[in-house]
Amino acid sequence: MNHRPFNPVLLKEIKLRFRNAKSFSSLAFYLIAITLFILAYFIIMTGVIQTSYMNPTNSFILFCSLTVLQMGLLLFMAPALTAGAISTEREKQTLNILLTTTQTSTQIIIGKLVASLAYLVVLLIATLPMYSILFLFGGVSPTMLGSVFLQFLLTVFAVGSVGILFSTVTKKTILSMISTYGVVIFLTFFTAMFFFVGLVNNFGDLPTYASYFWLSINPIAVVLSVISPDIAIGVEEMTKIEFPPVVVYTIFYSLLGIGSLLIAVKKLRIEK
Repeated sequence: MNHRPFNPVLLKEIKLRFRNAKSFSSLAFYLIAITLFILAYFIIMTGVIQTSYMNPTNSFILFCSLTVLQMGLLLFMAPALTAGAISTEREKQTLNILLTTTQTSTQIIIGKLVASLAYLVVLLIATLPMYSILFLFGGVSPTMLGSVFLQFLLTVFAVGSVGILFSTVTKKTILSMISTYGVVIFLTFFTAMFFFVGLVNNFGDLPTYASYFWLSINPIAVVLSVISPDIAIGVEEMTKIEFPPVVVYTIFYSLLGIGSLLIAVKKLRIEK
């Protein structure tokens, strides 16, 4: 029995990922893109309002824009980092060797997931100084920033777990990635479409529970409702439901992530 107090799969995956020059070059390009976006916003807004400073309202708008941009990038990157975690081992014919070690299925799945998502956590931490610049102009509080980053972490955990699940049950990485991106597209675009369809088909002032649910699992809509009271009030007025969507979001994505991991652990040695 293995009594070592660490996960060898996790340590090996982290070393391979963070010793790769491509990881740091990707991080550099990511930060450069975010920086250029902030600079462009500053230049445009100071030109429009004909002043050399940013007021709290413009700072808050930039914060919302950065939040939506970063959420979109995380939703795009998480499947790419996790959807090939197990299927790549299968394609290289090293999965059977990995399964003959003393590592349990749980250790293998958790190690692959944490190693893949660790890079996204580094990306989030690296952008904190850029977000902190907005504190100088007002309109943004540390509590607001903390809430946004907690939602970022929950989202990448759930999407990453779905990627690990598809990587476990499918034999090809490309099929796993397509399936994971399909889930992401459903959660971002189709839920928004179902929300508006539900509102259009609602007659009278009755609560629209279906529309409320679809909105509550949309990552873009929920993160905006968390940081903007006006959007939260608008959601309440449209759905006639006085319940924070972020609560439903937290429950749904926690169950989605945990359920995906449990199925992946169960299927790992069956789908080899």
